[in-house]
Amino acid sequence: MNDSSRRTFLRGAGVLGAGAAMSALPTLGAPAASATFGHHGPDADDGRFTLAVLPDTQYLFDADRGDPAPLDATLRYVTGGDENIVFLAHLGDLTENGQPGEFDQISRSFQHLDRRRFPYSTLAGNHDIKSSTDDQRGRTPYLDAFGPQRQRGSRTFRGASPDGYNSHHVFRAGGREWLLLALDWRPSAGGLEWARSVLARNPRLPAILTIHELVWADEAGQAQLSEFGQKVWDELIAGNDQIFLTLNGHYWPPGRAVKQNKAGHDVHLHIANYQDRYYGGSAMIRLYRFDLARNMIDVRTFSPWLAEQAPRLNELQRQEIERTGAADYFSMEIDFERRFAAFAPVPVPPARPAGRQVIRGTVAYWRFEGQDGAPVSGVRDLSGRGNDLVRVTVPGSPEETLRFSAEFSGRQPSRSSLRFEGGKKPARGAYLRTADSAPMNAETFSRGYTVEAFVKLPADFKDGKHSWAALFGRQGSGGKAGKTGDDPGEPAATLSLSDGAAFQWAVFPVNQNGISTCWGHELALEEWLHVAAVNDGRRTTLYVDGCPVLRNPETPAAGIANPGGSWLIGAYAYDSIVEQAFHGWLGDVRVVGRALEPREFMLG
Repeated sequence: MNDSSRRTFLRGAGVLGAGAAMSALPTLGAPAASATFGHHGPDADDGRFTLAVLPDTQYLFDADRGDPAPLDATLRYVTGGDENIVFLAHLGDLTENGQPGEFDQISRSFQHLDRRRFPYSTLAGNHDIKSSTDDQRGRTPYLDAFGPQRQRGSRTFRGASPDGYNSHHVFRAGGREWLLLALDWRPSAGGLEWARSVLARNPRLPAILTIHELVWADEAGQAQLSEFGQKVWDELIAGNDQIFLTLNGHYWPPGRAVKQNKAGHDVHLHIANYQDRYYGGSAMIRLYRFDLARNMIDVRTFSPWLAEQAPRLNELQRQEIERTGAADYFSMEIDFERRFAAFAPVPVPPARPAGRQVIRGTVAYWRFEGQDGAPVSGVRDLSGRGNDLVRVTVPGSPEETLRFSAEFSGRQPSRSSLRFEGGKKPARGAYLRTADSAPMNAETFSRGYTVEAFVKLPADFKDGKHSWAALFGRQGSGGKAGKTGDDPGEPAATLSLSDGAAFQWAVFPVNQNGISTCWGHELALEEWLHVAAVNDGRRTTLYVDGCPVLRNPETPAAGIANPGGSWLIGAYAYDSIVEQAFHGWLGDVRVVGRALEPREFMLG
C-alpha cells in the first residue's frame, strides 16, 4: 500500500495529527492534616516507595527556647502511610547544645517511631557532641539517648561500630534490600574502615550514605565537597561503587551535585538544611520518592507541621509550607538496573519449558532459539500442530537481515529472539510465513482468539523508513476475502506499528464488511514490550504489558476473514504484496484459539 492510501485510511479513522501525550509529575498540593492519617506498614514490594530525610532540628531543641511540636507533626506524617515511607534518616544536629535535657525532649518525640517500630537512623552532628572530637570521644548524652541500645527493637538495624557512633541499616523496598550508612560528625580512620567493612559484607546492596558534613552549596544550589568531605570521598565513596546517593546537613543553603566515582558511575551528592528558615526550619522533611518502573527519584521538601495549619497561617508562614526551588523540588533519573549492574546484577531466571506455554486452545507457539547472529532458515511450531515457519527474503536483501539474537525480554518464556532489519522504499529485509499446508491457514477464529508477542524497537525506528511495519498478520487482503468496506487492499489481519511506534491491530472480521481497529499509544524505543490482541467472539481488546489500551472498539467483531493465504511473521502485505519487513527484535509469539485473560499471557 502506498503512503497516500494509508494516510487516507488513517485520516478517516481520525488518528492523523495526534501528538504524543506528554507525561508530567502530578501536582503536589499541601498534605492533609496528620489527624486524617491511619497507621499502615510500608509496602516493601511496591516499586514506588519513599525515603524520608530529616536534616538539622537543633533550634527546636535549644535549652528553654525550643519547641518539639514541628518535629512531632513530621513524625506523625512519616508514620501516616500515605507516602509508602519505608525509612527515616536524620542527618545530625538533633539538638543545639548536646545537653541531656535537650536529648530528653527529642527522645520523647522519637518515641512515636519506637512505639510503632518504624525504622529510622540518627547520627551525631557537631552540635550534638564536642565538635573538636571524632567518633572515639567516648560516652555522651547523644550516645545515651540514641546509641545502639535504642535500636534493639528495630527490624532494619544491623549493627554499629564499636564506639557506637556509626551504624548501618538494611531496609527492604521495591522488592529488594537497600543499605544505609549513618556516619558520625567526624568519623575517624577506624570509623571509615568500619564503613568499608560493612560494604564488603554486603557486596550486592545499593548503598545510601548519610553523614552530617560532606558537601556545601553556593547560592545557586551547586554543591561541592568540603575539606573533610573530600577525605570521605577519597577514602570511602570513590572506591565503593555501591554508594549511589549521599545526604548531609550542617551547611546551608541546600544544593546538589553529581560526581563520578572510580568505576565511572554517577554518585548524587545532596545537602539539605533549613535551620536558617522560619521557626528553625519547621522540621521540614525531604521526601525521596523512588519509582523503579520509571527509573526516577522525585524529591519534595515541605513542613507537615505548617501544612496541617495551612488555613490559619499568615503570609510568612504559608510561603514556608513547601520549598519549590530547584534545590528542593526536583527529579533525578537513574537507570537502577544499569547503575547497580556491576555489584547487583538482576538475576535472569532460566527459560520456562516450552510445553508449559502450550495451553488449552493453542494453535501455534514459536520461540526463536538459535546461535546469536546465525541466519534463520525456518522455525518449528512447538505446539505440535504443524504450523511451522519458513523464511522468505525480500529480493536483493542480504542474508543477515534476519538472524537469531541473544537479546530477550526477561519476562518471556525463552531466552533469545529474532533480529529483523527491514525497511521500505525500496522494500528490504526478510520475514517468516507459515507453509502452504499449515493447518492454521484455514482458521477464521470465529469463537475468539489471542495473538501475543514480545517486541523491542531499535533507536532508529522512527526515522520514517519503518512506519507500518508489521509483526504478525495474514498475507491475503480483505478484498480477497470478499470485503468491500474501508480499504479492501488492507491485510485481512495485521498487527502493525505506526510511524509514531504505536501498536495497531486492524482486522476484517468474519461478521462485518469493514475494518475493526484497536489503537495503542506511542511506545518507548529500546525497551522490551508484550502485546496481545484478544477477541472473545464479540469484541477485541488490545493489551500492552498486560494492560488494556484506551482505544479498543465496542462494535461487535467476530473472527478473522480468511483470504486463503499464509500467516506472516515480520512483514506487512498490502493487496497481498509484501511492502516491507519488520525492523526490530521479536521474542516468543503465540496464537491461541480463544480469549485469554491477562493472567494467562506469556508474561507469566
